[in-house]
Amino acid sequence: MSEAEAPASAPSIWTRRRLAGGVAQAAALAAVALVAWVAAGNLAANLGRLAVNTGFGFLGRPAGFAISQHLIDYSESSTYLRALEVAVLNTLLLAAVSIVLATPLGFALGLARRSSNGLLRALAAGYVELLRNLPLLLQLFFWYFAVLRALPAPRASLSLFGVAFLNVRGLILPRPLAGSGFDVVLLGLLLGVGLAVAAVAWTRRRRVQTGEALAAWIAVPPLLVIPPLVTAAISGPPLLHWELPVLRGFNFAGGLVVQPEFVAMALALSLYSAAYIAEIVRAGIDAVSRGQVEAARALGLRSGAINAKIVVPQALRVIVPPLGNEYLRLFRNTTLAAAIGYPDLTLIFAGTAVNQTAQPVEVMLIVCACYLAINLAVSAAINAYNRRIGRSYR
Repeated sequence: MSEAEAPASAPSIWTRRRLAGGVAQAAALAAVALVAWVAAGNLAANLGRLAVNTGFGFLGRPAGFAISQHLIDYSESSTYLRALEVAVLNTLLLAAVSIVLATPLGFALGLARRSSNGLLRALAAGYVELLRNLPLLLQLFFWYFAVLRALPAPRASLSLFGVAFLNVRGLILPRPLAGSGFDVVLLGLLLGVGLAVAAVAWTRRRRVQTGEALAAWIAVPPLLVIPPLVTAAISGPPLLHWELPVLRGFNFAGGLVVQPEFVAMALALSLYSAAYIAEIVRAGIDAVSRGQVEAARALGLRSGAINAKIVVPQALRVIVPPLGNEYLRLFRNTTLAAAIGYPDLTLIFAGTAVNQTAQPVEVMLIVCACYLAINLAVSAAINAYNRRIGRSYR
């Protein structure tokens, strides 16, 4: 019997393969579920045998330990949940400062790697090769023990114009104290930012509709400056005064203290990540066709204009995905801060909270969930920006 005369009810080869694949996937999923169920049962049995408390009720109990740096109100009588909030904010602050420092430095180094100046190109290459091939933990120890811990005592602090001081206990800066009109001026600044964003969007839409190129940068600075100035003139100065640090006894009183642990970790993270960002930028620049650069030079454009208007905008499509991965790795590398005692999520919860609550499973689940949520949020933001760039250059 020929293939054309085969019964209509007989399944095709493709259908049989799909059925076999579905059965194999279901079997694999069942095996994974079985292993997870056995592991969970074994864990529950061991915890019960050891009389270990389970559950997340400990989050409402007083933590009983101090945290040297906290961006929100916290004391030893605060709960573990409050300690978790402090730890997450400290981690986010460290990562944000490191990203802000590493990104422009990495872009500058990446552009320098393709500079026509041989000395600048060699210096950038030496920086990248040196920082990438030294372990991050070793760099962290260098900045903390060899540099910051070797600074003088508070009485012999290094002074910057008599208002900022650097010593073994950290960087002491003037603290701004907000006056009564600060909230109004802040609203004015937010209004200016909204107007500036609207102006940029309007000029882009008009350029698409009419082809007329309007310089949005001319209107943006006044929109950012005028509303805060007007609100400040109406409501009074936004800052009442600056609280300057003053040496009293063996330490400084007043001002804003930036801990040496934070400075060391921010320096190590930003300098280390900048080396990898530089290589990402260099690869993105190399992906741009050299013919476009030569055509721009033939038209008389300077190197700065070529990079700003031709090379970098096109290279961003190649740069953004690996740049997002580098940001995710930077967030994960913040866990090394526990090695020098910076109070981040790893030190406070994966260290202190585990020892005090004797509930390692719940505490580690919380820590893992926090890092997972942070990384997924960063990944989503990078993916959204990547899609926007992709639509802009289609």
